[in-house]
Amino acid sequence: MTITLDFLRHGEPVGGRRYRGQVDDPLSEKGWAQMDATVGEWMPWTRIISSPLMRCRAFAETLAERHDLPLAFDERLKEVGFGVWEGKSAAEIEQEAPGSLARFRNDPVNDRPDGAEPLAVFHARVAAALDDLLAQHADQHVLLVGHAGVIRMAFVWALHVPLAHAYRIEVASAGLTRLRFEDGRASLVFHGGSPAHR
Repeated sequence: MTITLDFLRHGEPVGGRRYRGQVDDPLSEKGWAQMDATVGEWMPWTRIISSPLMRCRAFAETLAERHDLPLAFDERLKEVGFGVWEGKSAAEIEQEAPGSLARFRNDPVNDRPDGAEPLAVFHARVAAALDDLLAQHADQHVLLVGHAGVIRMAFVWALHVPLAHAYRIEVASAGLTRLRFEDGRASLVFHGGSPAHR
């Protein structure tokens, strides 16, 4: 049994770069253009699964309709909740609490914003969604439209990256990542890809 799982991160939302978490901002024009440029008319997928947040959902709906593909949304694939950082830029966070971003980057498991979703809880919900995906879609090529945090948790889940190191993985806007599963064994085919990797 082989399953190919492609992860497409959403493009830039309205408001630019922020610790957006579960704030439901739509894609900007630039964000739409970024995702269109990554996907183009390429269509190797058998189905699409998406986060229900608008910056993922709207593009997934458009793509599914264009190519007549099955589409499902999974609440478990929402971005991590960032608590008091939700919707704030790095500059705003640093102004309010100097040094807090550096502490978070050094220890994202234990040094989280007030009210943030625990990283282990986030990992568990994403892992459960991905376990279900593998169980339900054998021998398919699935596109998952999601968030940087979800893609980082996929690395933890599939490749056993330590949870404490998840934020060392850079995830570009509208970047494409491919994981392949053969008889339960995961391999990374490419990360942060673009049309050159097709």
